Amino acid sequence: MAFTLKERQILGIHGLLPSKIETQDTQAMRFQKNLKKMSDPLQKYIYLMGIQERNERLFYRVLMEDIEDLMPIVYTPTVGLACTHYGHIFRRPKGLFISIMDQGHVRSILDNWPETTVKAVVVTDGERILGLGDLGVYGMGIPVGKLCLYTACAGIRPESCLPVCIDVGTDNEKLLRDPFYMGLYQQRDRSQRYDDLIDEFMEAVVEKYGQDTLIQFEDFGNHNAFRFLKKYREKYCTFNDDIQGEHHIHHVPHQSLWQAALGIANLIVMAMMETGMSQADARKKIWMFDKYGLLVKEGFVHADPGDVKSFLDAVNLIKPTAIIGVSGAGRLFTHDVIKAMGSLNDRPIIFALSNPTAKAECTAEDAYTLTQGRCLFASGSPFGPVTLEDGKILIPGQGNNAYIFPGVALAVILSGVRHISDTVFLEAAKTLTDQLTDEELSQGRLYPPLSNIREVSIQMAIKVVEFVYSQGMAFRYPEPMDKESYVRSVVWDTNYDSFLPDIYNWPGVSHSPIVE
Repeated sequence: MAFTLKERQILGIHGLLPSKIETQDTQAMRFQKNLKKMSDPLQKYIYLMGIQERNERLFYRVLMEDIEDLMPIVYTPTVGLACTHYGHIFRRPKGLFISIMDQGHVRSILDNWPETTVKAVVVTDGERILGLGDLGVYGMGIPVGKLCLYTACAGIRPESCLPVCIDVGTDNEKLLRDPFYMGLYQQRDRSQRYDDLIDEFMEAVVEKYGQDTLIQFEDFGNHNAFRFLKKYREKYCTFNDDIQGEHHIHHVPHQSLWQAALGIANLIVMAMMETGMSQADARKKIWMFDKYGLLVKEGFVHADPGDVKSFLDAVNLIKPTAIIGVSGAGRLFTHDVIKAMGSLNDRPIIFALSNPTAKAECTAEDAYTLTQGRCLFASGSPFGPVTLEDGKILIPGQGNNAYIFPGVALAVILSGVRHISDTVFLEAAKTLTDQLTDEELSQGRLYPPLSNIREVSIQMAIKVVEFVYSQGMAFRYPEPMDKESYVRSVVWDTNYDSFLPDIYNWPGVSHSPIVE
């Protein structure tokens, strides 16, 4: 409907559309109006994904203009719900599906992907989707959602992004009985064939798209996630933002020992070491706590402190300044735990980062009200503003790794980084904190408003590009002298391209009277 009369005539669609030439402004208004009529998040997700299929630029415009309300739809928490219903709401495939049966033919499958210039790949095997467990190929919603944010938040061109699902089966018995399940009906293959398939996939991506192609691992099971990060990080341009992309800095006992917990802990240690603390002393500041209790024999090792039967016991014994929950086990920061943190600290730090919302360790309202508004709170999924008894309104921060990975990805792509060091993520984390204003801090925010995330991501990309060139990590030359202009010049926008200039340059196309 936005094609001009000349474009319609050249394309042979004149008369196949109503006569109105409709602006993108009007189209966006229509979709926004329709979205506002919907109350069910899953229906909103289906509607938005339909726009993405039909009109990509319009989809990203609508998403960017209302990012605070729509990010929870295309990303956490609604994307988790969409994944659990994936086979039931399926309209058309997005991304590339590679199964264990395709071993030996992965490159030919990549050749079937219509885009020839891919800069960023997000891949999952669906074993640990958010806090929902093994969803097999239903986990494809996660790479699709991640790459939506690559474009919306950082302006990475959508055609250069490739979502991939590796299908090796599922151990989810419910899915194996589901007639609408869309993957292999078999138990998850954990043999050497699985490793060989991942090896073949990595080699095929680099062979086809180049050594500096960014490959982000997403929601793999804990054991495989750590294994693959260690195995591939020096050989490929790869990262796992479950491990590396969660950045929340202080000294804490952790609520679990899964990927994000170790990633956060290691980043905290790096940050402390920058202040002059030794690695050993920094590691002593961090305790891990999982469903079996305090961890004293592996990971961040401590002497056994005695009889600790609950998380509350651990808090009272260790007297932490901050607690960070990433276990996905639900309301583990009880009222008593929150009150204890409030009594131990003037400004307790309480981060309930598990997704989706039902898995959060506590609510924003509990954290604020039980500490009389003194706590510094952040959550993985969004919570609304909280009004205290004195009428003060606090705005909880969403500790969303969407503040980190799109900007980092843009910087990596633009600078030709081949191996992503953890120092890149520390630099990104520091850049993020620098973008929070004093006024936003006074509102209780720990992160910039999501409405400003495009500019936040661009600023992050600029700083990371400067950092990787200064550290000799970049391989794209000549080095751009003005890094900010360089980054901003490549950011993709949602305006429609004019169809006419390219057509007029086609060989054999004459300027006939009908289009003059």
